[in-house]
Amino acid sequence: MASNSHADIKTMTFERAIEELESIVKRLEDGKVPLEESVAIYERGETLKRRCEELLRLAEARVDKITTDATGAPAGVEPLDVR
Repeated sequence: MASNSHADIKTMTFERAIEELESIVKRLEDGKVPLEESVAIYERGETLKRRCEELLRLAEARVDKITTDATGAPAGVEPLDVR
């Protein structure tokens, strides 16, 4: 498991974040984690969940920016502006 710091999550890929989140869920479901550790990994799981949601929003925005020509065929992409 990664460190208790949440700073590393900010640079994680979607795949890495979801993998760790799945691992946390499994550990919590097994019920064999001491209470204090359960709380700590639950908090990390929440941060991982937010990272995954952020990356999905960015991916959806990129897909939404795909431009089409008069026939509806993809014609390129516009710069991504997520402000």
